[in-house]
Amino acid sequence: MGRGKELSDFQRGTVVGCHLSKKSIRETSAMLKLPRSTVSAVILKWKREGVTTALPRCGRPHKLKEEDRQVLERVALQTGLSSTKALTAEFQLASGTSVSIRTVQRELREMGFRGRVSSYGNCRDLAAPMEDVLQLQEKEDEKVTAPCQQDANIDVSCLDLRVGRVISALQLPDSDGLYMQLVDVGEPSPRTVVSEQAKEVPEDQMQNRLVILLCNQKAALTRGVANQAVLLCACSSHKVEILEPPSGAMPGDRVTFTDFTGEPDDELNPKQNVWEQILPDLRTDARCIATYKGVPFQVEGKGLCKAQTLSDSEIK
Repeated sequence: MGRGKELSDFQRGTVVGCHLSKKSIRETSAMLKLPRSTVSAVILKWKREGVTTALPRCGRPHKLKEEDRQVLERVALQTGLSSTKALTAEFQLASGTSVSIRTVQRELREMGFRGRVSSYGNCRDLAAPMEDVLQLQEKEDEKVTAPCQQDANIDVSCLDLRVGRVISALQLPDSDGLYMQLVDVGEPSPRTVVSEQAKEVPEDQMQNRLVILLCNQKAALTRGVANQAVLLCACSSHKVEILEPPSGAMPGDRVTFTDFTGEPDDELNPKQNVWEQILPDLRTDARCIATYKGVPFQVEGKGLCKAQTLSDSEIK
């Protein structure tokens, strides 16, 4: 029987988060709908190596030998053939290897070639290493603009802000003020969130409370735990308060803004620094209501989001 689908870093981080929250393997398995053996393996790897990521699979083997791949690369660069069919025929003549057009197409893509076959000879000087071709392609890829990523169009609607409920919170071992929380954001599995409120908010006050999370920031490992969201707080020089959703809000409810109605990005592009560009315009107003450029955070039909006492303060 073949191997099953690999767990994502998101899932592995959630498993470790459950473990740190004192959930048993049986409970974690039932909550995340994963086999117990898989849960045990992830936890064991984290204990032994301090990481949750898995080594990449070897993938589909190449049908061409390395020397044949070098011949194909040379043929692609030195000839100005008009089609993949013609390039395949020229490669077979040069190498004595019989392959299909689809194999040649796949091998060329893995080498970094894109676009029309007739343009391959212009990709680089023949003496340049293959890395130059890949760098050229990466630069071309970076020119493609994703939705909501141009600076002129970046606003708070790019953010996926949601209401979450803290299922459990535990201070990370050997950390200076870090909480690891399991948070229900209306998805099949809870998210693990690492935040810095352990010095300001007692552990018992974190349990079962409603919070506001940024859910489309790229996940990152913190102390070996996948940090899968950002917990929003109002901050001053001497105090931190967790933003509170309106009463009646439920996990998964979207936080919206009346003057900014675009759809959130699937994931914020770190190269665009979307979150960093929006942060300066997030503040509480004189009534402690959370705002973006003066427009309140709201959960439609349920009310506004606010801090307890911090007015005219920045939000992070």
